[in-house]
Amino acid sequence: MKQSGKLPVRVKLGFGVCDLGGNLYFTVVAFWLLNYLTDTVGLAAGLAGTVIMVGKIWDAVTDPMVGWLSDRTRSRWGRRRPYILFGSLPLGIMMLVMFTNPGLHSQARLFVWGLVTFCLLGTALTVVNIPYSALTPELTCDFHERTSLNGYRSMFMVLGTLLGAGAALPLVGLFTNENTGWMAAGGVFGVVMTVTALITFASVREPEAAGPRQKTGFVASYFLVFKNRTFLSLLAAFLLHITAVTVVSGIMVYYFKYLYLQEQLTTPALLVLLLTTMVFIPVSVGVSRRIGKKHTYFTGLLIIAAACLSIFWLGHRWGIPFFFVASFAAGIGLSTTYTIPWSMIPDTVEYDVAETGTRREGAYYGIWTFATKIGQALAIGLMGWVLEMSGFVADKVQTAGALLGIRLLIGPLSALLFAAAAAVLLTYPITEARYREIISRQAGNSDSGEVR
Repeated sequence: MKQSGKLPVRVKLGFGVCDLGGNLYFTVVAFWLLNYLTDTVGLAAGLAGTVIMVGKIWDAVTDPMVGWLSDRTRSRWGRRRPYILFGSLPLGIMMLVMFTNPGLHSQARLFVWGLVTFCLLGTALTVVNIPYSALTPELTCDFHERTSLNGYRSMFMVLGTLLGAGAALPLVGLFTNENTGWMAAGGVFGVVMTVTALITFASVREPEAAGPRQKTGFVASYFLVFKNRTFLSLLAAFLLHITAVTVVSGIMVYYFKYLYLQEQLTTPALLVLLLTTMVFIPVSVGVSRRIGKKHTYFTGLLIIAAACLSIFWLGHRWGIPFFFVASFAAGIGLSTTYTIPWSMIPDTVEYDVAETGTRREGAYYGIWTFATKIGQALAIGLMGWVLEMSGFVADKVQTAGALLGIRLLIGPLSALLFAAAAAVLLTYPITEARYREIISRQAGNSDSGEVR
């Protein structure tokens, strides 16, 4: 049975640490992979964006399947932990391979190499990350304890982001050969991803989930997920928000390199953003207890949108100090997006259990990560093609059109996506009082033996 009270700190730490490696992956892909493919490997910007977009779509397609499989898995280690164990080593290996320049000169061959390698890397992440995420609603059913649990997870997420954003260029810079530097960085990141997954496997035990386990077929299971409108409203908001975050994250290095002509300052700017996020995560958890999860998330999205617009209008005029101030403001808003959405998903899962009497956490997290990766794929594809259409040429002095394209990506386009996410979020119906009704209904269904 899952716990209804507070979880021990050691459980929260053991659970959260896996997302240090998971978010390290997402950060490296969002911040550096497009730039690595264009400026180091030598792949054209449009083709590089397409590699990541198609690879992300493939990656997303595998998410629901792994989630469904984990719901039906039976083993002495539980439903989720075997995937974390056996997927951890391939994940680390493929991270190394991804950042090992194959030294090909043909654009067609580079495209095929990039696509195959990225698809394999994404599949390895799926095997670990979907079952891991599906543990969340199983560990506690307490409304606020879920926010606390995901607060710990979010701290590790930020650490992973800090490592991916802050250590990449310094690691590469340790070597005179850029190719060797990126290979070393990929190896270090791969080891971290493998080790953190193994720590979670060793330190967290799966409680026995209440209610019948998933027995429906693959298509029927996901049909039921998409009937849950409460989940869909949250999913749509998160999809828009993660698309915007990916655009902002990926375009920052271009902004510093080509507008400020100081690429090395990308890392300090990212550190300001992420350290601010880390500091304000406990604040966002506390605020959510007072005004609710939805309103905390909503406010955070609008803060980030405002910061993006300020960079578009003033960043190139007022210079680097202003960009750092805007990054600080954006970090305050970003702190809500690291914690709150992840504490809201389990509430939508409980709504489904109240409606159907069946637990299918893996299916829900499979769809959630599917949408996340679709959003990232669309964002990176959009970045690649906007850069291409604006006349961007790697490692050259950029035209006014190319610089405008970079500014549009970090400014109005991203702000529009954040604002749209906030608008969609207004349709989300679960409050603390509503959640208590859902749990009471579950208990009533259990007592009466009702299962649909």
